[in-house]
Amino acid sequence: MAIPLSYVARNLWTRRLTTALTAGGLALVVFVFATVLMLDAGLRQTLVATGEYDNVVAIRKGAGTEIQSGITRPQAAIIETHPAVATGEGGRPLASKETVVLIALRKAGAAKPTNVVIRGVSQAGFVLRPQVKLVQGRRFAPGSTEIVVGGAIARGFEGVRVGERLRFAQRDWTIVGVFDAGSSGFDSEIWGDADQLMQAFRRVAYSSVIVKLRDVDDFERLRADVDADPRLTNEVKRERTFYSDQSRALSTFITVLGLTLTAVFSIGAMLGAMITMYASVSNRVAEIGTLRALGFRRGAVLGAFLVESLLLGLAGGVCGLAVASLMQFASFSTTNFQTFADLSFKFLLTPAIVAQTLAFSLAMGLLGGFLPALRAACLEIVDSLRSA
Repeated sequence: MAIPLSYVARNLWTRRLTTALTAGGLALVVFVFATVLMLDAGLRQTLVATGEYDNVVAIRKGAGTEIQSGITRPQAAIIETHPAVATGEGGRPLASKETVVLIALRKAGAAKPTNVVIRGVSQAGFVLRPQVKLVQGRRFAPGSTEIVVGGAIARGFEGVRVGERLRFAQRDWTIVGVFDAGSSGFDSEIWGDADQLMQAFRRVAYSSVIVKLRDVDDFERLRADVDADPRLTNEVKRERTFYSDQSRALSTFITVLGLTLTAVFSIGAMLGAMITMYASVSNRVAEIGTLRALGFRRGAVLGAFLVESLLLGLAGGVCGLAVASLMQFASFSTTNFQTFADLSFKFLLTPAIVAQTLAFSLAMGLLGGFLPALRAACLEIVDSLRSA
């Protein structure tokens, strides 16, 4: 015969202050755990959303990023004229030959400048990235020293309003527009004309070539031809895969650091729950003896105290998760370990994170309450009643 759940819940309510303090400690750990997962999910979503599945990125073999890459003009011409590449108006290939460099800009309120990505694109670059929408001003004119800035740059840096000028590469560049890239990595970039930027930075090769596939299944054909062509020292990846790889180092760092802190904090929280449950057992020895005298077996007593600790963990989990969910309204900015450039992204709460967080909180409650529950179940009826 099992002890009623209402009895267990009433015991928690009777010790409201102790229950609240213990649940608060568990909630703090759950908050840290959830925010780490949300931070990692937000980073991955930002970089994965940067790429389109039917777009392909060509870079130099062995280059981990576009900044390290170099593609000569003849190589770029070979890649963009491949039969697998889709064509647009006038039969022109849907390809963007791009150059990527870093410049230093000062963040609003910061003392030191931060690296920012400058991307030189062709007009096809906007067509290949449908998530990029102009929200203010206009696009840069081809062949001019005009630039457009991403939303994260416009919000977080000084001197980047429409009409203002930035000076880099010994030229003045006029900001003519602001674009929203749908919370992707492009929001943390500045775009301008590829040829003008190459001249300004004295580059003789592009950093990458982005092409749109005629058919999504043509990727393997394109990759095989690029690998087999002796004129090409390049490799191709799906754009989504390429940007997903960019998140690996930073994602690993965030996860390892966050879970290490969570593990340390969780030990303290479980000890707190254990102390609470031991105190509960000590204060209810006679009550436990009465339950045993009424016919409840040791297993029922063990189950009741485990349920009590699980409810304690669940309460802490729900509170911690509720507070962590508010982090979705905040944005986070850090340095991408791959490009060493500033990257802005948001916390992302997913159903999987909710499930993992609640499971973690229940596990803390179970581990913290197991030994006290075992002690309660092992009490002898006679000894318990004598202590009354």
